[in-house]
Amino acid sequence: MTLTRGARTTGAVLCAVLGVIAAGWIVRDLRAVGDPPDLLRYWAGYTDALPKALPATSQGDLVLLVVQVLTAFAALRSRVAASALVATGVVTFALRLPGVWTIGASWMDGRYGDELRTRALIGTFVTLAAALALIVTGSAGRRQPTDGYEPRPTRPGRGAAVTAFLVLGASGAVLIAWEVRQFLTFPSRLYPGWFIGSGTVRVELTGAPPGWSGVALGLICLVVASTALFRAVHARPLGMIAAGFLLVSGAFGIARAEHHQLLDRFGDLGTEYQLVVLTSFLLALTGATALLALARRGLEEADGRDQGHDGYGYPPQGPGYGYPPQGPGYGYPSPDEPGYGRPGTGQPGQGPGYGYPQGGQPGGGFGPPPPASPPPGW
Repeated sequence: MTLTRGARTTGAVLCAVLGVIAAGWIVRDLRAVGDPPDLLRYWAGYTDALPKALPATSQGDLVLLVVQVLTAFAALRSRVAASALVATGVVTFALRLPGVWTIGASWMDGRYGDELRTRALIGTFVTLAAALALIVTGSAGRRQPTDGYEPRPTRPGRGAAVTAFLVLGASGAVLIAWEVRQFLTFPSRLYPGWFIGSGTVRVELTGAPPGWSGVALGLICLVVASTALFRAVHARPLGMIAAGFLLVSGAFGIARAEHHQLLDRFGDLGTEYQLVVLTSFLLALTGATALLALARRGLEEADGRDQGHDGYGYPPQGPGYGYPPQGPGYGYPSPDEPGYGRPGTGQPGQGPGYGYPQGGQPGGGFGPPPPASPPPGW
């Protein structure tokens, strides 16, 4: 299935709307904080990060902005535009949904002003509506290719699929394992706040509670890992989105560990802190690996078989791809084959050609014989 031109334009516009909203909140934080490094330190989770004003965004907003901008361009040109639109819509909706109840919660009263919370609530509803519209556009705007030369969606190659299964499956399992640990160790009165937000848990104005975002990312990784084995079309865009979140989360975690000198005294840390540091390295490594593997151009599927292509949707040249091989028995005679000079007479040919006299012989003067293969472009 490919995407109609109208659906491509609509998807690009919706991604642009989402990108403008995300960029607007990041610009607001940059102005409120005043120093971009302070905002980065806050996103990384430094315990000594004390910005002048409490930021409304988190590191997830930066990743979503990049995803939405890239999806806008992919919607116009990419072969996997339909899957990219649906994947971006699903991830955006999942990470923005908690804002419906966290922004207006009473425990937010002392963190942000009423005007800022009102703007955030309106932006959340617009974002959710645009995300749902992206899902509908990518799903309903698909159609069958009209001819054999129209570019078709590409699936991840076998190597990329196996790599995505291994690294994203491992990351998803680790993230879910951490959430199970939180569920088992947190007091029953505190764990709901870890998952849906509370005054005792750090939750940004436009962000999701840590438990919610951890479970969402873990499930996305496991979904991509399971479908990558079947080389599903959506495994590439959804896997690249998940890999981006893993890479940024792991990189900020490593920076946080280095800032607090956890790497220098790694051997003196408790087992749990050691696992936290190792998890950051794992997420960064698996995210980068999956991103590099899935970013490679996939294989086009035609008539149930994966085929290579020249980048423009045309099948490779050679025997069996639309141009018959030259030689006897394929409709185009070999120049050295006798018996083609005067068909139907049983007489041998006059040499190369199709019955035309050769130049320099009596009755000649017709120039060189026609070529033994069809002209280019037929």
